[in-house]
Amino acid sequence: MVDVLNLALPFFGLILLGFGSGRLFPLPERELGWLNFFIFYIALPPLFFQLISRTPFEQLANGRFVLATTTSTALTFALSFLLCFWLRGKTSEATIAGTVGGYANIGYLGPGLTLAALGSQPTVPTALIFTFDSIFPFSAVPFLMVLSGVEKKSAAETALLVLRRVVTHPFIIATALGVLAAWAHVRPPVALDRMLEVLMNAAAPCALFTLGVTVALRPLKRVPPDVPALVAMKLIVHPLIAWTLLSLAGNFDPVWVYTAVLMASLPTALNAFVMAKQYNVYVQQASAGILVSTLASFVTVTTLMYLVQHKLLAPNLFH
Repeated sequence: MVDVLNLALPFFGLILLGFGSGRLFPLPERELGWLNFFIFYIALPPLFFQLISRTPFEQLANGRFVLATTTSTALTFALSFLLCFWLRGKTSEATIAGTVGGYANIGYLGPGLTLAALGSQPTVPTALIFTFDSIFPFSAVPFLMVLSGVEKKSAAETALLVLRRVVTHPFIIATALGVLAAWAHVRPPVALDRMLEVLMNAAAPCALFTLGVTVALRPLKRVPPDVPALVAMKLIVHPLIAWTLLSLAGNFDPVWVYTAVLMASLPTALNAFVMAKQYNVYVQQASAGILVSTLASFVTVTTLMYLVQHKLLAPNLFH
């Protein structure tokens, strides 16, 4: 247990440090603008590029794994959507609820957690999950908002918007360039490679600290009644579905299974709040979902890391 705490506390400690800083020194959230820009556009893309470009190209093609993990995210999104629609009867609110319950914080938290817990081996599954799990909500949310009547765009306009968001996303661009570099067996010049390495090493600490500050600056006066169920979807149901589907899909390397389950167990992504604000729908619930799931994940993710570290989680449920 000490080994797991030694692994988890530095990781979550950065979030707590950011949370404490945000509470003690509550500067306006707009002050985080340049730091968020640095993380999103400058630091995290080199992390994905460096990790993927150093991976043998043949390991990057694994359709069964992508199908299983993306389906697990889609199913959790659908369950969260149906739960909120049953409670509230509004497609627009149910759509944002789907992101709260089904969209993990795989960008800020995923690489740092999987690499810290499992070493360098989870590089490829982490990148694959990030790429395809990001494409899903970017695609589903705009179309569902059109169906709900909130977004006044045609299907063609929505499709172009989705395509633009996908192909211009800095993480996905970096992943594509990394795949191309792995295929061509090329490395950047030494000076550029060293600069990318510095940026790569800065990505996780800055992202975790910023997450803590962001959560702290969103005061929570009360927990909306549907949030606990959505948090349970995100932290418990999602990893269980991922584990089950990967077991049904066939025998994968245990590290790939552990990576997928850990990624699925992460708290709600900050993008859920961004989407809620964009459409001015379900904003309070999205903010509360991020805060509650992040705090609760200290227990759930640490527990899962303990199970993984001590090989108490079977790579295949049925063997």
